[in-house]
Amino acid sequence: MFLWVGILNIVLTVLGLDTISAIVSLALLVPSLSIAARRLHDTGRSGWWQLILLIPIIGLIVLIVFLAQDSHDVNDYGVNPKLGVPT
Repeated sequence: MFLWVGILNIVLTVLGLDTISAIVSLALLVPSLSIAARRLHDTGRSGWWQLILLIPIIGLIVLIVFLAQDSHDVNDYGVNPKLGVPT
């Protein structure tokens, strides 16, 4: 999702539609945060780890590593979606 939002913002900015780019960014902010929180929950972390983005550069790198890790089998937030429905 982050990739598509970034590409869309670049295209709108190049076309000179900065206002529309800002509106689209604000409209997609909440869904982006919720997707990242869900992914962090799958790795056994709290969604509050997104606040690490407040640390320049290093925070982005750490968050990307956290989001790229594989899901745990079972964590505080539920069962790994790759395992299927528990019986």
